[in-house]
Amino acid sequence: MPLTAIPDTSISGRRVVRELTALIERRGRPAMIVSDNGTELTSNAILKLCAEQKIEWHYIAPGQPMPNSFVGSFNGRLRDEFLYEALFRNLAHARELISAWVTDYNTERPHSALGYRPPAGFALYLTTAIVRPATRVESSARRAIAQPTPKVANDQPAQVIDG
Repeated sequence: MPLTAIPDTSISGRRVVRELTALIERRGRPAMIVSDNGTELTSNAILKLCAEQKIEWHYIAPGQPMPNSFVGSFNGRLRDEFLYEALFRNLAHARELISAWVTDYNTERPHSALGYRPPAGFALYLTTAIVRPATRVESSARRAIAQPTPKVANDQPAQVIDG
């Protein structure tokens, strides 16, 4: 879910800090941010924000997008489904269209990874699930990933034959 989109001709480190500060006020402080090594993300302004907010910032290795593959996937989808299809008259028009696309992406469009819910609906589902107390049938304990070994299983170690 894109938390914000900032269409502009250029974005400085100070602008990133300003936008992140506003985002932190709305959504809370993250423990870690993962990003590439763009100049706006390696600036002194970002380093100062991290120190003040106690945010760990992890930079992915140059040319290695896999550690941040979710962002790479989203950026590819944004390019393929929207940017390659749109023709912007000016920056204000680009901001308007991108804002509408982000709103649609977050509130209307179902995502298979989220149980075919839009991100905003999934976030509401999670919030409701967290707030709702567990009933007698539900348990807050984690369910086992694999079934336990049946009691009738052979407890004898397998013989290893040297060859």
